[in-house]
Amino acid sequence: MSDYAVLFVCTGNICRSPSAEGILRHKAAEAGLAERLRIDSAGTQGYHVGEPLDRRAIRQAGARGYDLTPLRARHLTQQDFMDFDLILGMDRGHMRHMAELAPAGARAELVLFMDCAEPRSAAREVPDPYYGDLSDYEHALDLIEEAMPGLLRRIRQALG
Repeated sequence: MSDYAVLFVCTGNICRSPSAEGILRHKAAEAGLAERLRIDSAGTQGYHVGEPLDRRAIRQAGARGYDLTPLRARHLTQQDFMDFDLILGMDRGHMRHMAELAPAGARAELVLFMDCAEPRSAAREVPDPYYGDLSDYEHALDLIEEAMPGLLRRIRQALG
């Protein structure tokens, strides 16, 4: 049983949110927090449920030392709002979708992922690299890594 549960959300759950999941898993392990956290990701759309991540996401993250190969896409559910403490949307569209889907009495705090960046990032969202080239995947990873220290501070505060 984890002490704190974090869920990342993007559109299809094959690029941005699972990249953030994999990076947080790596950083949490380095920080000695892995045993206290439940980390997952999901998509607002069910296009790729059960499929592995986009090969470009796997390759670019792997080049930075993050293993995304075990991850599989899944769809965001109403139960997620009851099971997770913190749900992070990668862009404002995801935030709108989550606000509409969240059931009454949901316990999860909904946060735009880049709001975790400290100091505040010029980027407000992590853009979808899917229709771009490898530089778009690199940019998405740069932004995810930029926000990660602030997210880890937030998690440590929540854990006490």
